[in-house]
Amino acid sequence: MKPAAAPPAPVRPVPVLHEVAPPQPHAKAVSPAQPAPVAEPVAVDERALSESDARRIDLWWSAVMLGSLGLVFALLSVFGGVAVPVLLALAGAYVFNPIVTELEKRRLNRTWGTTLVFVAGTLMLVGGVLYLIPVFREEASKLPDFFNRASTQVVPKVEGLVGHSLPDLVRQRTTELGQQASELVQSAGPAAARILASFAGNTARLVVTLLGLSVVPVLAFFFLQDYPRLMGMVKDLLPRRAVGLVSRRFAEVDEVLSAFVRGQLIVGGVLSVIYAVGLSAARIDMAIVIGVIAGFGNMVPYLGTGVGIVLSLVGLMLSWQGPWQLAAVAATFVIGQMLEGFVITPRIVGEKVGLAPVAVILAILAFGELFGFVGILLAVPVAAILKVVLSVVVQRYQRTRLYTGEPRSP
Repeated sequence: MKPAAAPPAPVRPVPVLHEVAPPQPHAKAVSPAQPAPVAEPVAVDERALSESDARRIDLWWSAVMLGSLGLVFALLSVFGGVAVPVLLALAGAYVFNPIVTELEKRRLNRTWGTTLVFVAGTLMLVGGVLYLIPVFREEASKLPDFFNRASTQVVPKVEGLVGHSLPDLVRQRTTELGQQASELVQSAGPAAARILASFAGNTARLVVTLLGLSVVPVLAFFFLQDYPRLMGMVKDLLPRRAVGLVSRRFAEVDEVLSAFVRGQLIVGGVLSVIYAVGLSAARIDMAIVIGVIAGFGNMVPYLGTGVGIVLSLVGLMLSWQGPWQLAAVAATFVIGQMLEGFVITPRIVGEKVGLAPVAVILAILAFGELFGFVGILLAVPVAAILKVVLSVVVQRYQRTRLYTGEPRSP
């Protein structure tokens, strides 16, 4: 007989070890009752867009920009009392935003940076007004006598320099222009007083105007403080596929506009100081007024310099003390233009060219004729936007088959 086989040994169950994930210190526990967070939509890179999609986005952006410009002018014509303060506040926030942003990069809170910029700007404005009002009042009191002497003394001075008599028509017109300018200046003060009195007589208009002017700094402060948030809100409203390309278009508008507006303000201020100091050293009548006109008039290309030279020559003839004055006046404008071309614009403002001089002149003339003084103020921003819109439309047109002549793919 064979021995019975031993029963098999019982198999012990092997314990299963579950790997426990390490706790996440910053992870938030999600309750089962709460829905899972929805991921924010991610903007599409503009390089991933097809040519047809990019063309469609650019054309829509161009149409919206043109429609927005039309809406702005419509609001100004209908609600000018409300729209003008808002536009002035937005313009102030746009101009000072780079300064506050730079302070913010240096770890200064944006609210404190905005407050610092406003306090510094207010002190500079008050100091400038307190200094310039007496100076301009003194200069303005000399204007009637300046034009009277110009009408009677300029022509003989010119005849003495050229050695020939000028035609009687030139003498007559010069005398008439001098007398009319003198009368205009003399009547400017009483006329301004009458306008102010009639304006103040309309209580409602006076209250609205004063309220509008007083609210501009307040609006500008809050616009400047919330500038990044406002731009972020606008950017969040853009379609995700278009946000990259549209942001680049707005950056192009900002580049063109800032290169002109901020640049010309800096150039105008520096040139005004140079011209005023140089003409004062030359002992020219109305030196400070002529310097400011020539400096800030440079925002309209060639106009400020041309008017400044003409007024300086008239003042030179009326206060002639010797050839050294002519040399000083010439040196003032030559040095000013050389510094503007080789130092101020390249090293302070930057090499970027905002708008061509011809475009600025045509824009000011056209919008001034169509919309008056408000059109003159908005001519440069509108010209900057139209320049970018036109360049975008031309760029997209040059990529079409109509322009390139490429055959359609089968």
